[in-house]
Formats: sequence, C-alpha cells, structure tokens
Amino acid sequence: MSLLVVGLSHRSAPVSVLERASLHADAQTKLLQDTVAAEPAAEGAVLATCNRIELYADVDKFHAGVAELSTLLAQHSGVGLEELTPYLYVHYEDRAVHHLFSVACGLDSMVVGEGQILGQIKDSLARAQELHTAGRLLNDLFQQALRVGKRAHSETGIDRAGQSLVTFGMEQLALGAPVELWARDKKALVIGAGSMSSLAAATLARAGVAEIAIANRTPERAERLATILGEGDDTDVLARAVPMDSVPFELTRADVVVSCTGATGLVLTADAIAAGAGSRTGRPVVVDLDEEAAAETPPGPTSAGADEGCPLDLAAVRPGFSVMGEAAVAGMDAATLEQHAAWAASGTADRRESARGGPGADAELIGALAATASTVGRIPERRRPEPVAEPPRPEPVLFLLDLAMPRDIDAAAHRLAGVRLVDIESLAEASADAPMAADVDQVRRIVSDEVAAFGAAQRAAHITPTVVALRTMAADVVAGEIARLEGRLPGLDDKHRAEITQTVRRVVDKLLHAPTVRVKQLAAEPGGAGYADALRTLFDLDPETVASVSRAEESTEKNAENRGP
Repeated sequence: MSLLVVGLSHRSAPVSVLERASLHADAQTKLLQDTVAAEPAAEGAVLATCNRIELYADVDKFHAGVAELSTLLAQHSGVGLEELTPYLYVHYEDRAVHHLFSVACGLDSMVVGEGQILGQIKDSLARAQELHTAGRLLNDLFQQALRVGKRAHSETGIDRAGQSLVTFGMEQLALGAPVELWARDKKALVIGAGSMSSLAAATLARAGVAEIAIANRTPERAERLATILGEGDDTDVLARAVPMDSVPFELTRADVVVSCTGATGLVLTADAIAAGAGSRTGRPVVVDLDEEAAAETPPGPTSAGADEGCPLDLAAVRPGFSVMGEAAVAGMDAATLEQHAAWAASGTADRRESARGGPGADAELIGALAATASTVGRIPERRRPEPVAEPPRPEPVLFLLDLAMPRDIDAAAHRLAGVRLVDIESLAEASADAPMAADVDQVRRIVSDEVAAFGAAQRAAHITPTVVALRTMAADVVAGEIARLEGRLPGLDDKHRAEITQTVRRVVDKLLHAPTVRVKQLAAEPGGAGYADALRTLFDLDPETVASVSRAEESTEKNAENRGP
C-alpha cells in the first residue's frame, strides 16, 4: 500500500473555486466513509481548512487511486470533475509525506509560518480515528506531522516569518497602522464561536477593543466564549453573547465585524451592511458600481469603420480609451493602421478627441504603431484603458473581516463607500508579496530530514512482521526438535534437557541475528521494500502467518490509541 494525496488549495485554485468546493462537517464524514469503501483505498483522512481541501488515502494502485479520489472530491464538493481537475494537485509516497509535513510547519499556508494549521491537522486525525478510517499509515503520518510542526516552531524562528490568518487579516484592516492603535476602544461583533472565531475574539480583546458582541447559532457556545473573554486576566473587555437575529442591530453599533461560520449561504448581505454603516454616518452608503460597469463594458472595435474617413468606429470606443492608444487600434493590420494615422494627421482626430473629452490626438504615436504593425503584421494585444481620475473614497466607518469558506459576507461590500472588507481572496492577494524570513530555509531542512526518517521507519516497519514470522518459525522448529529428542531419550533429566534446549535456541538465534538485523537496515533504505519478499521466499514463510502478525500489531496499536496517553 502507498500514500496518496489529492487536493486543491489557495496555491492551485482561485478563491471562487475553493469557496464552491468547501466541505461542511457532514460532507467530510460522508467523503471519508466513501473513500475507505472504494476499491483502491484502505485508509482515508480529510484535511479541510479555509484555504485547502485535501484527501489522504492509503492506496494499492496509483492511477486508480488518483481517479477514485478525484471523483470523490468532485462528488462531495458539488463542483464538476471537469471543472475541478485543472486545480487539483497530486502527491504520492515520499512527496505526499513532504507535502503534509510542509503544511504542518506552515510553509504552505496563506500566511507562511502560521500555527493554526496544527490544530486543524489534529482535528483531521481525530475525525478519521473516530470514524475508524485511519489505520497504521495515516495514524503514523498525521501524528508525525504534528511532531514535525511543533519542532519547526520550537527550533526555528518561523513564528517571526508568519502569524495567524486572524492577525494578518487585522493588519490588512488597519491599513498599515499598529493593530493595537487601530483597535483601541472600538466595538466589535464576532459572528461564530468556532476555533477561528474564538481566536479572532481573543485577538481583538488583547488588541484593546472596548466591547465584543458574540453571535452564534448555538447560543450556549456564544455565552461560553463571552464568559472566557470576560474572565481573562490579560484583557479588560466587555464581552456579551447576542442572538443571531440581533445581528442587524449590532451592525449599527459595531466598528469591526469578524465572521467565520459554517453557513452555506451569506450571513451578511450588502444591504444589511449598507444599512449598518449608514446608521453610523447619518447618510446612506452608496454602492460604487462604476468600476464594475467599466469592467463589463465590451472592448473597443478592432475592425474598420466608416466615420469621416476614420477606420475606427468612434462611437463604440470605450470611455477612458484614447483613439490614439493601442487599445483602440489593437488587432488592426498595418495598412488599416496607416489609414488611421493619415486620418489623425488630418486634424479630424483633434475634433473627435475634444468632443469625447479625452486626451489630444497624437499622430506620431499612430505612426509608430503603424511601424510596429508593419513588422509583426498587427498590434498583438489590447492594453488597459488610460487611467481615469476616480473620486477619493471616504474613510471607512465599518471594518469587516470574513474568514469563512464559503464566504459569509457579500463580496459586494467591497464597493460600499465607508466600508472596508478583507476576505480570503484579498488576504491571498496581500500575502503573495509578504516577505519570508531566513528561518524558512531552516524549516525546509527540518522537513527534508523528517521525511527521510519517516520513510526509513515505515520501510523498516514493513519488514518487521516478516522478521517476527521468521523467528516464530525458528522457535517452532526448536520446539519440535526438543520434543523429538525427548522421545528418543526418555530418561533425560531436567537439568540436561534445559541445557540442551538453551543450546539449540542460542545456535538458532546466532544464525538468525545477523541476517535479520541486516535485512532491517537494508529495508530502511530507499528501494528496500523488496527485502521482505526475498526473506519470505528464502525461508518459505507462510504469507498468512506474516499477515496475522501484522493484524496483531495493528490491533495492539488500536487498543493503545483507545486507552489514550
């Protein structure tokens, strides 16, 4: 059997696809059950966070395993397989181990070095153990991943390279100001009481907000979180639980809103946010649709038109585009472009540009474009429109942080004046340019070393049942020979019988010692898996005996896990 992981993350897929493919708790459970029921897979575990969905399995066939796991992800996420496939990545055997260890250390996180992923890996393992879908391989893998992640954080300065997604989101809301200064004396509303929402509430409390209202569909959880925050020794915040139906009212009081729930639809609509922000300013919040409307306007024509000798259909040229610019003439061949240059030189262009309110004509630019087109055949691409001055947006009065996947807050809030929204998509864009500390290289070395050690341990463990079966067979041979000796020498006293028995056992142990030690060493090296087969063949070991040893070891390990540490 071999380890296989199939998944998608913020590195491989746009947020819109991740949002649609996200799995709620029930879907994860069903996915795990279907995974272990599938023919290629013997074990399964799901790692689902706000920016990744990964399915781990122990499979006996690579290609069949990839096909089956990809199909199961598509079925349970609700995104069609053809649409999902371009965003999937696949890791196998050592590469799969390397991937999970990198994830556990925060190297693959949206915010490099963040430590929240360790808790999510722990939850993933606990879910697989509860559903009995994690066997020896995945139990060993995930437990070792947790140890590797803890080692990376304790032995390196990776914490300096990154922070939690919550803290990073707060920094984006603060627009470069110190979070403590930005948050001081603000009123906050936290929607949700899960691990991420609890972390956000605690972060806000430590940052110095004056008040936190917590809304959750299960009131008891909101009340428990409010009690914990209110009793904290390192904060002085008024924390209170509120019902979900009071969220519209709380929006009129809050300065900061953090939402992270498991809802499948929007928790906060643009209308509700506009109403809440409008109550703070005393005037309606206007939705700025100019940018979106411009983005949806079809590009200007690339074919010839007929307007006072101009090859361009001036009426269809997009606002903000100069008729002298590349965007207006993209796709024209050299001959048509020369006609455009002649028209521009005639002075008609000046009048047209003036009438359109755009920049003045520049016949020399058109001539230069014509020279380019004569070399390459036509203007090869369409450029952005010339910049148009935009009125400054008012300072935000309502700050929104959406950490949910799928999103809790309507993306249209980005266009509301007086509102600043930071969501998973904008966090991904902001983190793309975040600097990485030198400690990241040290963490990568730790991951490489741990992957090698894990592989060696797994290969050594693979041969252990064969070695145990060999020693069991040798013990049976010794016992049979001693019994035969007693039949031939019935008058042998106990002292001599014990001495002979011990001598025979020592001879057998010495003969087997060097081969079994060496075969374990060889099996731990890359490509050493075949030594177990060789040992079984050389000593004619019964495969069922070897399998029974493996089952006995797995049963012992499972009982130990059930007893707990």
